[in-house]
Amino acid sequence: MQGSEPPPGPEQGPIFNVPASVVGAAAVMIAVQIAIGLMPDQTALDFVRLLAFIPARYSGEAAQLPGGYPACVTSFVTYMLVHAGWLHLGVNLAWMVAFGSAVARRVGNRRFFYFSTLCGIAGALTHLAFHFGELAPVVGASAAISGQMAGALRFVFGAARQRGEPGAPPDFTRVPLATLGQTFGDPRILAFLGIWIVINVIFGFTAGPIVGAEGGVAWEAHIGGFLFGLLTFGVFDRGATAAKQPPEWR
Repeated sequence: MQGSEPPPGPEQGPIFNVPASVVGAAAVMIAVQIAIGLMPDQTALDFVRLLAFIPARYSGEAAQLPGGYPACVTSFVTYMLVHAGWLHLGVNLAWMVAFGSAVARRVGNRRFFYFSTLCGIAGALTHLAFHFGELAPVVGASAAISGQMAGALRFVFGAARQRGEPGAPPDFTRVPLATLGQTFGDPRILAFLGIWIVINVIFGFTAGPIVGAEGGVAWEAHIGGFLFGLLTFGVFDRGATAAKQPPEWR
C-alpha cells in the first residue's frame, strides 16, 4: 500500500522523484540521439529527415522526402524525438525535468502525455504557417516543453512544500490555477519569461547544424507551443479540484 511507504528523506530530493512520464520521454529522446550517433552520416541524415518536421512536405515535396506521404502525419509528433546534438537535447531535458515534472505531478502521466503532444503539434503548425514550403527540417521537443513551461507558470509560483515531509516535492495539486491576468500580472513570471527569451536567443545563434542538414531553432514553434499550453492548460488541469474529489472523479 502507498500509505506504508516511508516518506522520502532529505537525500531523496525532487530530482529523484521525476514522474514516470517525464523519465519515459527523456529515455526515448536519449535513445534516438544515441541511435543517430551510431549511424553512418548519410543514414543518420535520412533518419533525421524521416522524423523531422519539414514544411516542404505540404507543398508537393512529400514523395521525394524520406517517409513519403505518411510522414506528413507522423512528423507532427516524431520531430519532437530528434535533436540537433547533445547540447540541444541536454537543454531540453533540463527544462522538461524542471517544468514538465511539475505539470505531470499536477495532471497525471496520461494527461501530461496528451498535453505535451498537443503543444508540440501546435508548435509545428505555427512554424508551418510562417515557413510553408521550406526544406529546412525542424527538430526537438522545445515546442512541447515551452507548452509545459507555460502551463506550469500558472501554478508553480503558488506552490508550497508539504509540511512534515522534508525533501518532498511541492504538492502542486493543492495550488489554485492562476488566471491569465494573474499570470501576466506576477513580476516573478515576467522576469522568468525575460530570462527564457534571452536563453532561446543565445541558443538560436549558437546551435549547430542537424547532422549536416540546414535547420535549427524554430522560434515560431516555441511560441506556438507556449501559447497553446498557456491558453489550454485549464482543460487538462485536475489540480486543486481533483485533490478535493473522491478517487473515482480523478
